[in-house]
Amino acid sequence: MAEELVDGKKSKKKGGIKDYKNLTGRQKAAIFLVSIGSDVASDVMKHLREDEVETLTFEIARLDTIDADFKDQVLEEFQELMQAQNFITTGGIDFARELLEKSLGSQKAIDIINRLTSSLQVRPFDFIRRTDPAHLLNFVQQEYPQTISLILAYLEPQKAATILQNLPAEIQPEVSKRLATMDRTSPEVLREVER
Repeated sequence: MAEELVDGKKSKKKGGIKDYKNLTGRQKAAIFLVSIGSDVASDVMKHLREDEVETLTFEIARLDTIDADFKDQVLEEFQELMQAQNFITTGGIDFARELLEKSLGSQKAIDIINRLTSSLQVRPFDFIRRTDPAHLLNFVQQEYPQTISLILAYLEPQKAATILQNLPAEIQPEVSKRLATMDRTSPEVLREVER
């Protein structure tokens, strides 16, 4: 165990974390929940999956005395992320970047935007992945083989195989051939097909 100065006093901290940069996301989440109090934290945990609640409860139980600086930094980081999230949903990524750069400086803005955009990215055909294979089959049957193969390439293998197997026999070989020889597709083409 490491000894840390907390509010001018020595205290032992489980895990020996001496630097905010060494905190994991789980540890930050645990510190955040402890910091906001049990009433609000319990409301937050109601919206989490059981495995997430279990993980966070474990991290909370491992916490000893929370360094006041760590608590402040966690709350500040949360506020920055929520502020950036709000900018992104109301004004787009460029607007968010501009506002963050003006309020936090260029490097901090880049760090926050990078964290957010990696978690917000939508994969191509994301809406199709949630569609029932029978409905999807009806939807793609009248499309060109190259369009069908492009859509199948972005599905889970089992779902793609089910659809391919149920396509009309005369287009199955062409769709299979195009699927097997497909190169990387440009984002513009993906956006056009998604429409």
